[in-house]
Amino acid sequence: MAFKFEKLETWQLAINLADEIYHLIEDLPDSEKFNLKSQVQRAVTSISLNIAEGSTGQTDPEQIRFIGYAHRSLMEVVACLILMKKRAYIDEEKFKALYKDSEKLSAKLSAMKNYLKSNNQANDFDESYEIE
Repeated sequence: MAFKFEKLETWQLAINLADEIYHLIEDLPDSEKFNLKSQVQRAVTSISLNIAEGSTGQTDPEQIRFIGYAHRSLMEVVACLILMKKRAYIDEEKFKALYKDSEKLSAKLSAMKNYLKSNNQANDFDESYEIE
């Protein structure tokens, strides 16, 4: 693996989720081609792209911002999955599996964001600050 992002578990989980979603949307009805199918495809792709873009030697605050974008896109994917379930485009078992994968990725993104925030706060510590 040549690039930093390829080693990130969050990126690997995002790529796996994208593969699952891409297979799933192949079976959506033609009436959803320019609506739900297009929307979930762009959202799920955006997750891994933002993780990758944020990892390219950015500062911690920049990387945190890109992780935030990835997380928002993940929430969009989850909302699309709920719509697909409500419209009976996917069965309960497939929905639960993808929902669980989404929860795991969400937790990993949150942990990564929290780590970067705490790391950034440690770097911002001003040693000249005096305690009275």
